[in-house]
Amino acid sequence: MMNVIDIMAIIPYFITLATVLAEEEDIDDGIQRGPPQERSSNQAMSLAILRVIRLVRVFRIFKLSRHSKGLQILGRTLKASMRELGLLIFFLFIGVILFSSAVYFAEAGSEVSHFKSIPDAFWWAVVTMTTVGYGDMTPVGVWGKIVGSLCAIAGVLTIALPVPVIVSNFNYFYHRETDQEEMQSQNFNHVTSCPYLPGTLGHSRNKRDSLSDSGGSDIMDLEEGMLLETPLTKKPNCSTRYNNNISNTNVFTVETDV
Repeated sequence: MMNVIDIMAIIPYFITLATVLAEEEDIDDGIQRGPPQERSSNQAMSLAILRVIRLVRVFRIFKLSRHSKGLQILGRTLKASMRELGLLIFFLFIGVILFSSAVYFAEAGSEVSHFKSIPDAFWWAVVTMTTVGYGDMTPVGVWGKIVGSLCAIAGVLTIALPVPVIVSNFNYFYHRETDQEEMQSQNFNHVTSCPYLPGTLGHSRNKRDSLSDSGGSDIMDLEEGMLLETPLTKKPNCSTRYNNNISNTNVFTVETDV
């Protein structure tokens, strides 16, 4: 989508350049296409259309969505809420047609009516249903004011129905994104704290090699000496009862001349 926007933003420049070059060639060849006023008006119209097309480059700001989590969440929300948005636009379209026709016929007998035709009343219906209310077009008669009140109430109800669904979709994607970020941070902390992973084993092996190069033989001798000095002797399982009996017995000594 971004590539299409870029192409549409660049194409007007080349079209303008091609038209200018074509006109210069026609002037050099002595070819005149119509009177000068008509040619100037056509050129101005084509340039105006190209200037309007150049406004497409404004949409290049959506490239920031690659680096913004908020814009990504908003895009996913709108994509997931296309059915609700379509329903909202459909209801607004029906309401605009109904209430613009109603207010036109309600204000048809008034001399100071602002509604000259039903298409002119479309603007009033849209502004009223969206509760904006610019006030440039207002009903004057009693029936027109009644139609305007019904139009405002219908607009509030129409907009209020699908909006909670869109908000719930936004909350869902927002919480899912935050949960994924928390899980990734926890997994990263767990990976960096575990000493037995392949990445950390290489570090410990290098450290061990450096120690062996500096004085590994001394450390090995020290470890062997510690193992030899600690014999694997098993302590006798003697209870206090037998010790007491031994201490209470009488010991006799016999001396002989032999």
